[in-house]
Amino acid sequence: MTATPDIDAFTRPYWDAAAEGLLLLRRCRACERPHHYPREFCPHCWSEDVDWEPASGRATLYTWSVVHRNDLPPFGERVPYVAAVVDLAEGPRMMTQVVDVPEDDLRVGMALEAVFRTGDDGVAVPVFTAPGRTAGA
Repeated sequence: MTATPDIDAFTRPYWDAAAEGLLLLRRCRACERPHHYPREFCPHCWSEDVDWEPASGRATLYTWSVVHRNDLPPFGERVPYVAAVVDLAEGPRMMTQVVDVPEDDLRVGMALEAVFRTGDDGVAVPVFTAPGRTAGA
């Protein structure tokens, strides 16, 4: 088992944008609400009139947990790491990792920004860090 995302024709724009350092969201044209994770329909009003749009990459930390043990590749090589939930500036909540921020510096509501970590599989994944920092790996 690997941690490589399942990239298909629908999610390809999301992963292509991530490779370019851009976080995408889906926005419903019917109710105008954004959502994340990407779906082919709006989870708020069920409309299928949804499109991709760039996100700002800004977020605030909602909650986190420091993971000290994970046997699934590639996570075992990264322990300890910070698994987190962030509130994107556009509204949706997103599961992610916080990188390059000391555990003692983490605070609910702290400002974060998206950076992109490219794994051994060549796929860029959005993670978050304190503004002005870059992802270390």
